[in-house]
Amino acid sequence: MSQQDQKDHQGQQQPEPLPVHTTTIQKVRIMMKEELETTNRPDNTAFTQQRLPAWQPMLSAGIVIPGFVLIGLAFIGIGVALFITSQNITVLEKDYTGVETTSDCYKCSNPSDKNCTCKLEFSLSTLFEGPVFFYYGLSNYFQSQRSYGASKDEYQLSGDLDYFKTPISACSPYQYDANQNPIVPCGSLANSMFNDTFKLYQIVNGTKKLVPFDGKGIAWWTDYNIKYRNPSVTPLKNAFNGTVKPSFWSKPAYELDTSDPSNNGFVNQDFLVWMRRAALPDFRKLYRRITEGDYARGLPAGNYSLEIAYNYPVLSFGGRKKVVFSNVSWMGGKNQFLGIAYLVVGSLCVVMSMVMLIVYAKFKFPEDD
Repeated sequence: MSQQDQKDHQGQQQPEPLPVHTTTIQKVRIMMKEELETTNRPDNTAFTQQRLPAWQPMLSAGIVIPGFVLIGLAFIGIGVALFITSQNITVLEKDYTGVETTSDCYKCSNPSDKNCTCKLEFSLSTLFEGPVFFYYGLSNYFQSQRSYGASKDEYQLSGDLDYFKTPISACSPYQYDANQNPIVPCGSLANSMFNDTFKLYQIVNGTKKLVPFDGKGIAWWTDYNIKYRNPSVTPLKNAFNGTVKPSFWSKPAYELDTSDPSNNGFVNQDFLVWMRRAALPDFRKLYRRITEGDYARGLPAGNYSLEIAYNYPVLSFGGRKKVVFSNVSWMGGKNQFLGIAYLVVGSLCVVMSMVMLIVYAKFKFPEDD
């Protein structure tokens, strides 16, 4: 190297070394980044690293077409069984709204008539096999309406005495009466409780024979044992001191069934059935079962008279009232829709299998032979 080159090289400015603290910071950052990556990294297992063995079906005409046929035949078989079973269920419905002038309940359809009773007479030509379930039905009644369903006090209905004096605002306008006394139970849902009552008689040689009703266990088990509770006060009447009954009720909650303490107050079976809201505007709710005495096998052939204490108004909103007698099977009550749905789906599967077979036979590729 020449002297001039050495001078030029020496004359060039050498880079200054990084300070010691800067190098340390960079090392710390690298270590922290590696530690963070290690912390967030999934375990090196077949599951977390998605190395599990997988199976993917190779669908071919030889698999799909027979599969559709088998599924269709199975659905058709289930549908036939459900449909036949539903057809064997006996249902007797009687409207007692009183719209028709020929109906005995026409005289009670005026809301101003209080404590009105009417009769609904019918006859059975053969044995109505038991156990017989007796329902009341309402139409054009929207229990699923949101504000209506929310108009109740869950704390009050669970027996909390603090909410007996101060019901929640969701109960409005059935929270307090005109004198600012708290309503128990409060809310639109409880206030509108169905209050028609029924007595069924069999006419035997011109005399009336009472058909016994069984009203135990008609409500949901969870409603009776868990959701609704009476206050821990004896007698129960004392828990309602300073409160008033709903305006539509004829008697307070502690007098719903004074003969049976286990069926009184907020655990009354009829009250629980009503508080379990229906999803559709046309519905029926279980009122009683006929399972005792001479009627354990069902209702014998003959003439019957149903005496109705007509209290519940429905004509103001265009509703209708009816009573329903029905028996059940292993699939429940009468429901033709489920059997028809299975038959339709099964038939479609069979038809689609035939279509696929025709398409495959006409357009299959030579290598598929």
